Amino acid sequence: MRFIVSTSTLLKHLQTVNGASSSSTVLPILENFLFEIKDGNLTISATDLQTSMTTALAVESKEEGKVAVPSKILLDTLKTLPDQPIAFNIDDATFAIEISAGDGKYKLSGENGDDFPKIPVVENASSVNLPASVLTEAITKTIFAVSNDELRPAMTGVFCQLSQQHITFVATDAHKLVRYRRMDSKADKATSFILPKKP
Repeated sequence: MRFIVSTSTLLKHLQTVNGASSSSTVLPILENFLFEIKDGNLTISATDLQTSMTTALAVESKEEGKVAVPSKILLDTLKTLPDQPIAFNIDDATFAIEISAGDGKYKLSGENGDDFPKIPVVENASSVNLPASVLTEAITKTIFAVSNDELRPAMTGVFCQLSQQHITFVATDAHKLVRYRRMDSKADKATSFILPKKP
């Protein structure tokens, strides 16, 4: 399997999903990103079995396949490279990864992508479209009050209440309580959920 991608584009997408990968785990495969190529698109997934994140970008490739790539080593390598096209060559038998960037070559040991846990698919989901700036501001203004007490899981995230009149975000750790409400954003139908702190 072979594909070509820009270092800055790939690094940006990897840093986005890196928050879901786990470094202290009993399953070593979770310390990897899952790279899946299909129809010229690279889908990158990371999970710690509780939180999963996926992102996709277009790459130059005529092949299809998947491989698990070590997250820490890949991120550290990409941070040292200037913005340039890099080529990934993956051996489909041994999952050895060779990255060609300019005059340099980097070799990594990948793992079988089939061993990576399946990313759950939400069924019968309702969706809401919010401007990224609204969501970012709401989380920024409430996340500081979220509890770290794992014995009270309902308090380890931001409570999001979407209604047809407004959206409300609430967080508490039993000492601090913050409520953030936006009247300029609303949902088509009322719903509520707790957004965990980590993602």
